[in-house]
Amino acid sequence: MTHMTSRPRTPLTVGFDLDMTLIDSRPGIHACYQAFSARTGTYIDCDLAITRLGPPLEEELANWFPADEVAAAADIYREMYPTYAIAATPAMPGAREAVAAVQAAGGRAIVVTAKWEPNAKLHLKHLGIDADAVVGNLWAEQKAQALREHGASVYVGDHTGDVRGAHTADAYSVAVATGPCDAAELHAAGADVVLADLTEFPAWLTGFCEAPLRA
Repeated sequence: MTHMTSRPRTPLTVGFDLDMTLIDSRPGIHACYQAFSARTGTYIDCDLAITRLGPPLEEELANWFPADEVAAAADIYREMYPTYAIAATPAMPGAREAVAAVQAAGGRAIVVTAKWEPNAKLHLKHLGIDADAVVGNLWAEQKAQALREHGASVYVGDHTGDVRGAHTADAYSVAVATGPCDAAELHAAGADVVLADLTEFPAWLTGFCEAPLRA
């Protein structure tokens, strides 16, 4: 069933996911996992890990560490992350333009991500992506907390978990097929629209803002 919502709430607020939506975090995370594996002496298949980005770090670490060591391991990883991952991570094509399009339309562009918030902010600062707010540590349906608080009418993400988060917040789900979930998966999860990448977002936003009210 297609989820429909009304014309954007006033003022327009659009939420964006971070990893594989605004940033291609694969090279940075791969480098961090390699260094983290060497430091902890725990084998991690870095190539595999970066194919399933999106869920919280702890879910990935549970594949490599005993349950009672995951929390401590996550702390070490997050402490190492700025050194290895920030400079190595580029913006996704169209990311800056997508955020700018929201702001040019008089709206607010916020980032809602499962990534640890301080590291999420470091990525945006390094890449010069000027979001109006950044909220971290929220995954899938949990993202609705921040989306509701900020009055977001649209949420843009690359994962089926982002689709669920948007719909939980009664926001329009815009999916980009740039992460681990392909277009078919995103459609099946109920995304209202699936774009190839963020380069298509400004034109979509213009049409969305000009569209008549939806039933």
